[in-house]
Amino acid sequence: MRLPNPLFVPLPAFGNPALSQSKAADFGDFVQPFQIEDLNIRGRLIRLGNAYAKAIVNHAYPPPVAKLIGETMALAAMLASALKYDGIFTLQAQGNGPVPLLLADVASDGGLRAYAKIAADADLDGLDAASIPQVVGSGYLAFTVDQGADTERYQGITELTAGSLADCAHNYFRQSEQIETAIILCAGEDQPGHPRAAALMVQRLPGSDDDDENWRRAVALMSSIRSSELLDPAISASKVLYRLYHEDGIRLYDQRDLRHDCRCSRQKVDRTLKSFPRDEVQSMAEDGRITVTCEFCKADYVFDEASLDALYAATSSGENPS
Repeated sequence: MRLPNPLFVPLPAFGNPALSQSKAADFGDFVQPFQIEDLNIRGRLIRLGNAYAKAIVNHAYPPPVAKLIGETMALAAMLASALKYDGIFTLQAQGNGPVPLLLADVASDGGLRAYAKIAADADLDGLDAASIPQVVGSGYLAFTVDQGADTERYQGITELTAGSLADCAHNYFRQSEQIETAIILCAGEDQPGHPRAAALMVQRLPGSDDDDENWRRAVALMSSIRSSELLDPAISASKVLYRLYHEDGIRLYDQRDLRHDCRCSRQKVDRTLKSFPRDEVQSMAEDGRITVTCEFCKADYVFDEASLDALYAATSSGENPS
């Protein structure tokens, strides 16, 4: 079964990266699980305001890339919320296009972060954020669950053969999970500096194989939603879902909070640096200093000669430098 394309309403382009945190916070950062009882369908609605705003505020992303960051974060939060894990869920789209990497990860405690890598020679003029082949290029979409060194890592991979990020996720569920799934992703700003992202997913529950009409109804109703409604802070999550499915017995479960959380630290950078020989690290110095920049939050960790001396002295003595 080929899933219908959701209906989208174009939103204003991303403006100045300076943010109004209160406006972003008004939208919320959460997962809203739900079930459509009469149709035997489960689903989740994701809304990201402050978490999305903080993920892009320190980056000068062009509007199409900023939009894709929002969609990637919403998709990662949605997929992670369907799993029981204690660790990190990572979603990455990797290819050979002008934006060869989109990455978001979600900790089991709700911490969320994301970034995009833009090729040095990328020509982003006329880039269409809705076209994964144009933006990311040929490659793959991967989902990884890492619960630590003593556990087996779970990974799912699908090729980037579809047009949009949502369609790539559709392909994964159809081919790998064999669960009928419909997904809407959207991101935008109702005014400059107020980025918001959302995701809506419905899935056919096990044991409902004979309910084709119910599944078609659930997807048709979902496809009637406009992105402007999903991104409107004046329309609550419960109201969005009630508008769609009130005739079919919508049941809402407790929301799960999300937040932006980079998780980088001086201690982690110390561990990374001391895994390399001192002379190799020293060769990267500029004006006597080495600066390590976090790709996610753009925090700088600066090491001068004295701090490197302390780092490698602690390493040689077996002490923790942090």
